Amino acid sequence: MATPDAIDENALVERVWKRDASLWGPPGASEIADRLGWLDVPERMRESIVELRTWAAEMHAAGFVQTVLLGMGGSSLGPEVLRRAFGKSLRMLDGTDPGAVREVTEAIDPARTLFVVSSKSGGTIETLSHFAYFYALTGGNGEQFAVVTDPGSPLAERAAELGLAKVWLADPQIGGRYSVLSLFGLVPAALEGLPLDELIESATAELQSCRAAANENSGLSLGLELGQLALDGRDKLTFAVSGPLKPFGLWAEQLIAESTGKHGRGILPVDGEPLGRPNDYGDDRVFLHIRADGTYDDAITAMAEAGHPVIEIDGYDGAHELGALFYMFEFATAVAGHVIGVNPFDQPNVQSAKDATAEVLASGDTVAPFDGPDALAQLVSGLEPPGYFAALGYLAPDDEFEAAIGELRLAVRRATCAATTFGYGPRYLHSTGQLHKGGAPGGRFVQFVHESGDDIAVPGHDYTFRELKNAQATGDYNALRDAGRQVVRLKLEGDPAAAVRELARKF
Repeated sequence: MATPDAIDENALVERVWKRDASLWGPPGASEIADRLGWLDVPERMRESIVELRTWAAEMHAAGFVQTVLLGMGGSSLGPEVLRRAFGKSLRMLDGTDPGAVREVTEAIDPARTLFVVSSKSGGTIETLSHFAYFYALTGGNGEQFAVVTDPGSPLAERAAELGLAKVWLADPQIGGRYSVLSLFGLVPAALEGLPLDELIESATAELQSCRAAANENSGLSLGLELGQLALDGRDKLTFAVSGPLKPFGLWAEQLIAESTGKHGRGILPVDGEPLGRPNDYGDDRVFLHIRADGTYDDAITAMAEAGHPVIEIDGYDGAHELGALFYMFEFATAVAGHVIGVNPFDQPNVQSAKDATAEVLASGDTVAPFDGPDALAQLVSGLEPPGYFAALGYLAPDDEFEAAIGELRLAVRRATCAATTFGYGPRYLHSTGQLHKGGAPGGRFVQFVHESGDDIAVPGHDYTFRELKNAQATGDYNALRDAGRQVVRLKLEGDPAAAVRELARKF
């Protein structure tokens, strides 16, 4: 660990741009030197804008009126944030609950839909399962499928065998969570007609800032501050984002948690938790205010006056500014990783959940036992900062359920002053799941599992979507327990939102 006081800041900037892998690990360490392609990707992507727009126009001219993105983690969260910020209609599927698959199926005209299959490794089980399902649904019409993947991946090879409409080969030296400004983010953005020029221009301007001397370098300053605050115990980064930039935390959550949460340390992003009063929080919090309007001004002022550290980021007031924010946070996260002494480009504990899922699927016994209704209160009993509470939902995404989870999070925070988070499974396995198992050991975890409607087979495989979802939940439950974490599993009967609200009322 290198505390900011001991860092030659200008030398640090120079070493980053020289791609000095020793900033984050010993010589030869895996997933460092070959993961720095994101540094100049905005400049390189300028050359692809015309090709992307031309191709998108051809797809629309061919009669495709809808786009469905099949991706996971870094392949989907950036496009999802762009969709929400710009108010577009892109559909994204990253869940394995049969209800989520059915919802997308019923919302589209399969014959007039273009499916973008996005996976860096080309081996992501969720994405390949979705691909198998929709490929069968279209009658094996390869003209309806485009692929974004790394050169030589199993998905690239499969796409060539099937003669799919388009294969976009991405830069293999960019990790998934740093890929939003590469083809993984720009291909779906082009199909949605987003202002690629403005996004890349804003990202390039931020890139130039991050090349500047230390006293003018926004990404460096943010990274040093986040790293030092984490070393000081302020490791719960609480987002307050307003206006069109409000969805930003969904993407930043994966970037920061998966990059820093390992070796017993890390920064836990807290997104979607409504701001309260200063005394609602422990001394493990830092508040990050990205100000696009005045929504959080009074609350943030109160936090600062009460002594909570506050980081203010101003001057980014439109969705097109997301390019700059994406780049700033990528640079800052790399710097913060150096400060706290971790490699921000690997994800050692993500694989443990994948391996556990494979073991459960192979066993055929995909459902672990559920705990009783009092287990949640027992889990939360004694929780206090710097511990935190994480709700993990294995069901189809639903606004009403998320509202109910919000009520539960507030009830837990009132009772404990602890930070609270929420993630859908299996999405969080590729995001905060790394920090859950690799970060500090103070988390308390509850899995909510809900079954609704009929199951759906995965064509060409010996498992169904429900079996896959349950195997992922059980696999992560086992991985959390193996890591010494406190975790319970609750089955939600009937209306899942009503069931969660009933639990919240008990606090």
